[in-house]
Amino acid sequence: MAESTTVYFGARLFDGAALREDCALVVEGGRIVALVRVGERPRGARQIDLGGGVLAPGFVDWQVNGGGGALFNADPTPEGIAKISAAHRAFGTTTIVPTLITDEKRVLDAALAAARAARSPIHVEGPFLDVRRKGVHRADFIRPMTDADVASLIAARAGPMIVTLAPSAVSLAHVAALAKAGIVVSLGHSEASAEQAFAAFDAGACAVTHLFNAMSPMQSREAGLVGAALARPGVVCGLIADGLHVADATMKAALAAKGSSGIALVSDSMSSAAGGPDVFTLQGRTIRRQGGRLTDETGTLAGADIVMRDAVAYCVKKLGAPLADALKMATSTPARLLGLEREVGSLAPGAKADLVHLSDGLDLLAVLG
Repeated sequence: MAESTTVYFGARLFDGAALREDCALVVEGGRIVALVRVGERPRGARQIDLGGGVLAPGFVDWQVNGGGGALFNADPTPEGIAKISAAHRAFGTTTIVPTLITDEKRVLDAALAAARAARSPIHVEGPFLDVRRKGVHRADFIRPMTDADVASLIAARAGPMIVTLAPSAVSLAHVAALAKAGIVVSLGHSEASAEQAFAAFDAGACAVTHLFNAMSPMQSREAGLVGAALARPGVVCGLIADGLHVADATMKAALAAKGSSGIALVSDSMSSAAGGPDVFTLQGRTIRRQGGRLTDETGTLAGADIVMRDAVAYCVKKLGAPLADALKMATSTPARLLGLEREVGSLAPGAKADLVHLSDGLDLLAVLG
């Protein structure tokens, strides 16, 4: 038995798909070795009795604009990524995807270089959007995608990369080229019809960014992007479960339609989240936190003020989702979307031992590993 072997027991274990009773987790060298029955755990290892609660994989958040006072758009550097990552890790999110919203080209280029240098995933949310659904994104930076943009994104990819785009701003050939290169193409900030959305899905798009927000809604005779996303199997939808961005009944409908394999919770967090300030600046605009809501001077929502633990707790306590479903939407489903399912998001042997210990009331007790 290696000296670095640790055995965790005394809590329910969420393995990425289901909650397991009477189980112990064996960890060695920062990797998961096995899940065994408590009575069969190796006795020669370091033993940690968790004393109840739930032990789960660390949360995976695929839309993180900032946290702990840092904002990726304001500091598109490896140091900026490290600061945001550390802030969210303290709250149980052990894998983040730093997200750059629409900005000028030099900022996008810097962010791509930073992610490559830091060996970090990256989410490029714009500028290839529909100005009619811009949200807080600056209209003067929104533009159509060019062949050069496609080549630049593909060349910059060194790990998981998500690109949020609107079908009106790109060609289907662009979508296909990005998807073929291993980039996750997500539809968002779009006035697309259902037919346009389905065409983009057929070309290789496989996700939708913050479902319901900044997109064409589902109506009785026009399904819009929302309806297309709900109707297409295999498409993973991001969802901001904070009680402010989407109504509870609307979220329940999405969960009923897509299930925990089709919804990947996101924080869409800004610099105020994870211990950040009440007031910060976004591209020269003042953003204020009031009652958990982040808005600019016009009252437009500007991201969210939550971490993933908050989203998990909201799904369970407010939406009535089973705990296993809520945890899955914050761990294994986003990990699969990113192509990281062998590394994070589950307690499978060989995966990183990035762990969170939650109380039965879903308070964060510890971040382990």
